[in-house]
Amino acid sequence: MKTDHLIEMLARGAGPAPRAVAARRLIPAGAFGVSVSAALALALMGPLPQEILDTPAPWIKLAYAGLLALPAGWLAARLARPVSRPAMPTRLVAAVLLAMAALGATAWATTPEADRLGALFGSSWGACPWNVLALSMPALAGILWALRGLAPTRPHAAGCAAGLLAGALGAGGYALTCPETSAVFVAVWYSLGIGLVAGVGTLLGPRVLRW
Repeated sequence: MKTDHLIEMLARGAGPAPRAVAARRLIPAGAFGVSVSAALALALMGPLPQEILDTPAPWIKLAYAGLLALPAGWLAARLARPVSRPAMPTRLVAAVLLAMAALGATAWATTPEADRLGALFGSSWGACPWNVLALSMPALAGILWALRGLAPTRPHAAGCAAGLLAGALGAGGYALTCPETSAVFVAVWYSLGIGLVAGVGTLLGPRVLRW
């Protein structure tokens, strides 16, 4: 059989390309990851008391995590394809990070000078980034598995995007148990934890996503 004839036969039965393949893999992986992260956080550290739930603090943390997860997921989906344009989701990720930094800086500036160090370090600054990192690992494993079934050609960048998404989901799970109430604490230590997860994803990307 001639090559041209074979190609024509294969193309005739190919049908339309499936749509939203990356989303169909990433959304269940992300849902699994955030569910496990939240369950672990609540089981190991316990839920927040009502007096903290009545303040804006946990909702700021959840909003930060959710708003970061959306463009990070979009970025991961873009980088899951061989030919992609990640510029827009990258800008949106940066915009969310900068917005949280601006909120933290505003909170720092409006806090009385005597209370600033307490607002920055709280009572758990040493544990917070590591808790976010640990709670993000289920999400990172699921997201890397989802990306491995696609076709990323930039494994470092795809791994970093997976880490950003997983870090945001892990931070959301941790927010259900974290007693800190300062926006500057969230801007510094939550962001550091998310950055650690992004770093792990960047290191794992070439090893896990090679094809």
